[in-house]
Amino acid sequence: MRIAIVAGARPNFMKIAPLCRAIDSAREKGKDLSYRVIYTGAKDDPCIDESLFADLDMPVPDAYFGVTSRRASEMSGAIMMAFEKELDDYPSQVIMVVDDLTASMCCAIVGKKRGLKVAHVVAGTRSFDMNMPREVNRTIVDAISDYLFTAGMVANRNLNQEGMIPDYIHYVGNILIDTIRHNRKRLQKPEWFDSLVGADGRYLLLTLNRRDLLGRQDNLKSLLQTLAEKAAGMPVIAPLHGYVQEAVKKAGVQADNLHLMPSEGYLNFGYLVYHAQGIVTDSGNIAEEATFLDVPCITLNTYAEHPETWRMGTNELVGEDVEKLAAAMDRLTAGQWKHANLPERWDGRTAERIIQTIINTEGV
Repeated sequence: MRIAIVAGARPNFMKIAPLCRAIDSAREKGKDLSYRVIYTGAKDDPCIDESLFADLDMPVPDAYFGVTSRRASEMSGAIMMAFEKELDDYPSQVIMVVDDLTASMCCAIVGKKRGLKVAHVVAGTRSFDMNMPREVNRTIVDAISDYLFTAGMVANRNLNQEGMIPDYIHYVGNILIDTIRHNRKRLQKPEWFDSLVGADGRYLLLTLNRRDLLGRQDNLKSLLQTLAEKAAGMPVIAPLHGYVQEAVKKAGVQADNLHLMPSEGYLNFGYLVYHAQGIVTDSGNIAEEATFLDVPCITLNTYAEHPETWRMGTNELVGEDVEKLAAAMDRLTAGQWKHANLPERWDGRTAERIIQTIINTEGV
């Protein structure tokens, strides 16, 4: 049986790497399985280079579609046409998509229209805001999938309430944790770390990606000024993509302890997450990693894809509210932050469950 695994952006690969290892392991045990990894972006994408795949201990993609348009309709059409050709040239029986990008939706639709099985990894996450493009994407993918692999019982409940076929829903756990467990002993300290972080090793980590947040310049400036002022003298390390750095500089933040850095590779960045006194982010993935590693995390958003991160974990949602951020920072620096209770099945074996489910169901 052949599986096409689709990635639409760099974060997808953190969840695809364990799937590749699980398929390889099953094949070594005699199962008739093979896969192709497909990236819908360009081969020269600066966010995607061979060092990423070496860091993640996974093969480089077998195909690059080269779709770079930011216009939703142009992107969708180009991805669907490219994926049609991919399946003509390399037929597959299962289309596996992760998360909620336009690429996931487009390839799921193409696969379903061709009568193939569609597997959605990280199914059932909801913001309940249909004005969010990703909410539209994930809702469509879930509605047409034959395998709905969920990370938690909240996702199961969402799918059940939407009338999904119960036999299609499989509670397998959080696949991002597979990657953290696999790489935990491989993390690498950045070369600049000792010169920037004090002898006590204490620092805060800042990550930003959400373009709508970056576009509200006055509020962005207030949030970052508050973060720097409430850091209790600790350096705030901010490894950011170029467009994010430009937005921060444009906002005119004045803070000697805020250090804008180039984005880091996976193993270097993982080291920064693991050893931080606290994290301020707008990324759901990082909130999940922080929960697993029991690192205090403040999320500049009003919802989390996985509510377990704030119900059981170390995450707290403050939205873009400066006062809430200030109060959270006071608790963090005073050592009053909550500790994590690890959610069920966040154990590093999610990919194994996914592949075993497909093997059992398809009779491989």
